[in-house]
Parts: sequence; C-alpha cells; structure tokens
Amino acid sequence: MNINQAEQSALEQALSNEARVLYLLGLKGSVDNKTGITQALNYKNLIKLLNAKEEKFTLGRQINSLIKELLNVGLVSFKSEVELNHSFNGKVLLLPLMLTAPDDYAKMHIEWQSMHTGWQPNENLLADLAKLMGIIDYRYSEEELGEFISYWLSRPESHFSQFQWTQKFVFNLKRKRLAHGTKNVHKVGQQLVPVKAGIVADDNAKKLVEKYSKTSNIKSN
Repeated sequence: MNINQAEQSALEQALSNEARVLYLLGLKGSVDNKTGITQALNYKNLIKLLNAKEEKFTLGRQINSLIKELLNVGLVSFKSEVELNHSFNGKVLLLPLMLTAPDDYAKMHIEWQSMHTGWQPNENLLADLAKLMGIIDYRYSEEELGEFISYWLSRPESHFSQFQWTQKFVFNLKRKRLAHGTKNVHKVGQQLVPVKAGIVADDNAKKLVEKYSKTSNIKSN
C-alpha cells in the first residue's frame, strides 16, 4: 500500500499504533482513490480488524477515539459536519492527504502553533479542501477571518499545524454556507452564498451542489 509524503509526515506525529493501523488498513484499504472518500464506517468490521491478535477493542467509542486521533493530525475529515460526541458508525470520511501531490503539503504538518492575530489560511490548501468538500464559494471576508481568529485566540491551549488550522477554517466556511437565517445571501442548492458584486451562481454551480446533495442523501439512507 503506497502512502505519499504528506501522509507519512502526518503518520509520524503523536499517534497510537492502533490509530495508524486503523488508517492504513481500516480506512485506506477501502477508499475511493479518485475522490478520497471512504466506505461508511462499520464498527463491527473495524473492531475485528484491530483485535486480530488480542481483544482490546469492544466498544464503538474506542473506535471514535482513534478516529479523533487521525482528525487531530489532518489524516481524515468528515465529508459532512458531525457531532464528535455522537456515534461515527455509518459516517463517511475523507482522506484529504492521499489526494495531494508529493511534497505539496508535507511541511504544513511539521510545525504546530497556537492561533495568533496575523494568522492566514494557506490559500492553495483552502481551495483544494473547499473543492473536495463541495463548497461553491470559498472566498471569505475579513470579518469571517477575524471571527475565526478571535474564537481560537480565546483557546491558547489549542496547538495545530497550518494544515489543520486551514482545514478548520474551511469547515467553518462550510458551516456558514449551510447556515439558515443569514442575510445578504442567495441560496444555491443547499448552500447560502454571500451576495457580492459580480458573483452569480451559474447552472454548473447549481448542478454541482445538486450532485453532492443527492450523493449525501443516498449515503445517509
């Protein structure tokens, strides 16, 4: 099984060996190589895989704990927003690092930092992750960036890599695009796109959202 430099760098972070096994054998072994999307999580199968030699795992929350380890180093993300204190069984994951070209984002996993007032997302990574998550308009305002920075400045104990900070910012943008009751927006599919001069959602964009919406509905049934 091949892994690229970005995955290698992330796997060398502070992870349990069980989390590494889960990623390499439980997730990557069944992933769609073109989209980076896994099959729906199956606790029973994953527990059986991890208990190959001795029975250490019996509960779904133990699998959740390993997945959270992988989330923390950017090896996985959820295709849609989920509650981290709820069951992950049946959920679909995205393996974003397997889709990156060699050395594209490897260095972004090496240095960890707390949030600071001058932080900026990596624009190339932001665009790549936004497209993978089906976000139509990932352009952001200074206000949106400022709100994100302000939120994390109040949590100085949080240290993440630049990849992870950018990933969190993209998730924040997606949450805002799916929010209800927002003013100065127009709706495209299930997303709310900020109204800006010269920005009109064309038919291709609408079809893209409809595609992701149908896919999401199929997977959730």
